[in-house]
Amino acid sequence: MPQTAFSNSSVNVYRTAQEYISARKLFSGSLGFVPTMGALHDGHLSLVTRCKAENQKTVCSIFVNPIQFDNQEDFSKYPQHLEQDLNLLEKVGCDWVFVPSAQEMYPSVPKLKFDFGALEKVMEGKQRVGHFNGVAIVVSRLFHVIQPSVAYFGQKDLQQTIIVRQLIQDLGFQIQMQVCDTLREENGLAMSSRNVRLSTRARNDAALLYSTLLQA
Repeated sequence: MPQTAFSNSSVNVYRTAQEYISARKLFSGSLGFVPTMGALHDGHLSLVTRCKAENQKTVCSIFVNPIQFDNQEDFSKYPQHLEQDLNLLEKVGCDWVFVPSAQEMYPSVPKLKFDFGALEKVMEGKQRVGHFNGVAIVVSRLFHVIQPSVAYFGQKDLQQTIIVRQLIQDLGFQIQMQVCDTLREENGLAMSSRNVRLSTRARNDAALLYSTLLQA
């Protein structure tokens, strides 16, 4: 049975793969999936809304994946607001939420290494060594557990979407991938969970990137 005792939300929440899979076996329709690391904002919710419009059921995962962080401080400071996230997902009508622990996702330390060639050696991949290996491992594990028909990702993380598309192709996942438009704040800054860590000046400076690109 779904566990909701730790939340005031009425959305169906699953803490373990076994719990989720038991519920999944009873459903045979189209299932859309939105993977997240929580700290949800309107960008995430737009993915859930589109997912609901295109599938019979929608599942969202909330898991801050430790193995995709190359900086332990960044991991420890990543914003986490589970109660708030569940309430937001309830409001947009998400059917199921998978909220595993690190121990549930990684009973042992993953030893597998993905190599995406030149794709992971430029831009974010160059600056965050090992990041996309961690992304590929967690996405693969989530795909195996969730068993979605369609998975939704935001275009904001452009390099990540290319990596995941390659992963789906090379490993033969029978999953359709939808890449959705980036949502932006009023000043043009792309919505991101990490924006809450920016000072007012930094938020304004970051918005200059978008306005400059538009002018160019």
